[in-house]
Amino acid sequence: MKTLAIDFLLKKAPIAIAMVDTKLNFINYSNQWRKDFTLNNSDYIGKNLFEVIGETPEQFDKDLKKGLKGEEIENLGQKYILPSGKLQWLKWKISPVKIDDTNNLDGLLIFLEDVTEDKKEIELLHKAEAVARIGCWEVDLINNSLYWTKTTKDIHEVSEDFVPDLAQGINFYKEGSHRDKITELVGTAIEQGKSWDTELIIITAKGNEVWVRAKGEVEMAKGQPVRIIGTFQDIDQTKKMQLAHEEISERLKITTQTAQIGIWDFNLETNELEWDNEMYQIFGVEKDDFSGVFEAWESTIHPEDKEKALKATENAITGVKDFDEEFRIILKDGSIRHVKGTSKTIKDYNGKPIKLTGANWDITDLRSTELKLIRSTESFTETFDNASIGMALVSPDFKWLKVNKSLLNSLGYTEKELLSMKTLDITHPEDILVSKSFHTSAYDGINDTYQLEKRYFHKDGHLVHVVLGVTVVKDMNGNPSHTIAQFLDITDRIESEKRLQTLVEVTKSQNDSLMNFAHIVSHNLRSHSTNMTMLTKFLTKEEDEEERKNLHEMISNAAESLAETIAHLNDVVQVKTGTLENLKSIGVLNTIHHIKKSIGGLLEEQEAVLNINVSKTHFVNAVPAYLESIFLNVITNALKYRSQDRIPIIEISSKIKGDYVLITFSDNGQGIDLKRHGDKIFGMYKTFHKHKDAKGIGLFITKNQIEAMGGKIKLESTVDVGTTIFIELKKA
Repeated sequence: MKTLAIDFLLKKAPIAIAMVDTKLNFINYSNQWRKDFTLNNSDYIGKNLFEVIGETPEQFDKDLKKGLKGEEIENLGQKYILPSGKLQWLKWKISPVKIDDTNNLDGLLIFLEDVTEDKKEIELLHKAEAVARIGCWEVDLINNSLYWTKTTKDIHEVSEDFVPDLAQGINFYKEGSHRDKITELVGTAIEQGKSWDTELIIITAKGNEVWVRAKGEVEMAKGQPVRIIGTFQDIDQTKKMQLAHEEISERLKITTQTAQIGIWDFNLETNELEWDNEMYQIFGVEKDDFSGVFEAWESTIHPEDKEKALKATENAITGVKDFDEEFRIILKDGSIRHVKGTSKTIKDYNGKPIKLTGANWDITDLRSTELKLIRSTESFTETFDNASIGMALVSPDFKWLKVNKSLLNSLGYTEKELLSMKTLDITHPEDILVSKSFHTSAYDGINDTYQLEKRYFHKDGHLVHVVLGVTVVKDMNGNPSHTIAQFLDITDRIESEKRLQTLVEVTKSQNDSLMNFAHIVSHNLRSHSTNMTMLTKFLTKEEDEEERKNLHEMISNAAESLAETIAHLNDVVQVKTGTLENLKSIGVLNTIHHIKKSIGGLLEEQEAVLNINVSKTHFVNAVPAYLESIFLNVITNALKYRSQDRIPIIEISSKIKGDYVLITFSDNGQGIDLKRHGDKIFGMYKTFHKHKDAKGIGLFITKNQIEAMGGKIKLESTVDVGTTIFIELKKA
């Protein structure tokens, strides 16, 4: 009966099942087994199991032996690597079979399933979760239990064995509106089955405030909520940048509205011109009537000022000089306004101008005031006292003669205090020379008027930035008697420009980081490419079959090393805010052996000798991609700059030095003249030999990577004797 049942099972089973005897020879197997684990449709009855299915995990062999001892074994998934390098997962169950009622074992019934695709998908999902910092969670409303994935626990900064409950989960949210909000959302979800998606602050187990995005969705059964599942994402960095940007934008908006300064951006690549609300008011244009291109602005310029304004724009684009001009515009109603414009040219990382960013403000009142001052003393007095900008009369020896209230407000002094001083007493030292130069030219009759930007010290010590307009007043005999000075306080605008510059510098820093990563990719992959090219060249010329087989194996090893390098470079991309957070315990000897295997062709071609005296017990805290890059760069440099008079010999050793592992690389190559090059040995793009492949980035990258991991590097070298490099990395 047992035999019939087994035969029936083997014929009808939709999964791979085989029965083998005690010597592991096939007695029978299912059609699914033939499909999944045999190479063709041959009959394998009587053949040994391992002759048919080939490579299997070591654990499978052990479990078969246990089965032959009468144990029933089940393995839910075992990962292993095929000889081709491909990953595979197998799931199996092994049951002893006794055909009759005796205790004699007749064979084994083996259930075998390839679960590679399912396991790969699960593994990739876990990796994606960790990279995106998105964790998952589940609330079982029946058992009142809460489950967190590893990433969710990482975000909360709790240990992996932490077991939360619903109350604890809610209490992680910041007390006040954030905790009240999540409590309300969870309550509504339980009562009404309503899902949520919100951004709130949690306080981690270590006391850190972190912005998170929490999503929850209710599962119902018979009209009742039974489970809530959701995701939990760390958005702290993005959220804080967003809030900071909003704050800066709001401050800039308030500043420009208060000062009536219009802000604009001109995209040189798309010819798109973007204005803020103040710009529309200055130019008297409705938003719907503005086409948003350069020609729309050009068409408003007074014909007499158009050539000057367009030339200044061209100079700004080509980098000759930033735009800083006054010009007149004609409004739709035919009225004329005087406008002051300044701009900065934004360039890409190649130095190509891509955008102009600037500001305009209406200085029509300023110009009108100047005319009125010249034409009428009475009109001048009224305008002077009530002007919204600072005004003053200044003597030829720089004494304040008369000041208005706006100027007093800008500088913080009383009228009595200011009139007891000279203008130079509160002028920034760096601006004194240019102020004197313009002042002298005006009184000498070279320029009756002039304008410049300068800085004054406020009474409380801070700087006040102004646009200073000066007109010389002459007496009845035509001799200069004093000047009329107008002060447009642009402190808010300058501060806004500084904040804008800070944003530009942050962007540049990010571009520099991307360039550094590109250098690492180029430098590391070039070594692998050179090695594979050498091996391929040897293969095409080699006729000895045994040697060709050896070269095939070396090419395979080099390809595996290239794949691992690419995987490590992917790790470098994931290093975000601090390398120290991504350190792992890595064996020094294993890394060196791996590199030796990957450049086997290069070593053979140059007949190089690699003497390794490194303890297998020496482990360091390092980023895998960085450590491989450092060792690979040092060894390939020793080969690249070898002496033509002797076989290259590289000595590699390690020893413990306090809390560090000291790894020493010594070669007998060309050496470096440290008296000439010692101060720039680790500089970027610094080369010290006339080698055609010298790029000057290897040692620069190496030093930066070592220091990023908390390590140190030192170099000793003698010309035509060799070089020794000492690398210290923190002991794991």
